[in-house]
Amino acid sequence: MHFHRVHIEVTNICGLACTFCPPKLQPTKTMTLDFFEKTLTQLQPYTKELAFHVMGDPLTLSNLNDYLEASYKKGFEVTLTTSGYYLLQTPFKTLFHPAVRQINISLNAFNKNSLKLGFEDYMDSVLNLCNEKLKHYPKPFINLRLWNFDEACSEHEFNTEVFEKFEKAFDIELDLNSLYKQRPKSLRLASKVLLHFDTYFQWPSMDSSHNTQGTCYGLKSHIGILADGSVVPCCLDGEGVINLGNLHESPLKDVLESKRATNMRIGFEKGEALEELCKKCYYKDRFSE
Repeated sequence: MHFHRVHIEVTNICGLACTFCPPKLQPTKTMTLDFFEKTLTQLQPYTKELAFHVMGDPLTLSNLNDYLEASYKKGFEVTLTTSGYYLLQTPFKTLFHPAVRQINISLNAFNKNSLKLGFEDYMDSVLNLCNEKLKHYPKPFINLRLWNFDEACSEHEFNTEVFEKFEKAFDIELDLNSLYKQRPKSLRLASKVLLHFDTYFQWPSMDSSHNTQGTCYGLKSHIGILADGSVVPCCLDGEGVINLGNLHESPLKDVLESKRATNMRIGFEKGEALEELCKKCYYKDRFSE
């Protein structure tokens, strides 16, 4: 069994309240560095890539560099996913630690919050990061996410402002109307600096009336480990509804080979969603389109 990546929630603290994210119901929790290191040891046979994100923002951690250093020593590459709100308080030496393979910045977060940080300051912090990468750090990718390219929740005015900043910063021409028509998945702004497009999606919820069968990449390409040690089958189960086991109580090998996890994998191979949360998940329907 091998995963493309494991989403490990070093903290579930985000500090924001984006309207496109579900409210956090779990108690505030940060994974201790000691437990994190023990978890890395268990993960070594299963993956070489980590994503420090399920619900929280890793940049809220003042000692994020310690988690990256531990990952680097054990041979992992790391993807950091952030709202971008905390870029100003995070040193470049941490953001561009040798363990970091990619930095994802959810640009939508600025437009979906009431922030003290102004648009110019927010975008300048994003662009400063890009400039620093282009000058001194050739390895990591920077993935700037605009996941709002849908008619129902169009953010045309906000996107226009963002594109104007990018045109000036990267000396390129961007036609927003053409992009809305063509719907590309990504656009290269500079070397390893990409603008990624997608639409809003509805997080799975037990309160949803949605009910479909289908397959999923959970337990196939990835799993999630929440800040409290709970193992979940996919990166969208931030509340641990499908809690396959807890690493404080059971080894990862036993959790992944449990009857519940095994049945889920077999079900997905047949196009069957066995768990109620999976049946209610809209995101899995994308894999059948």
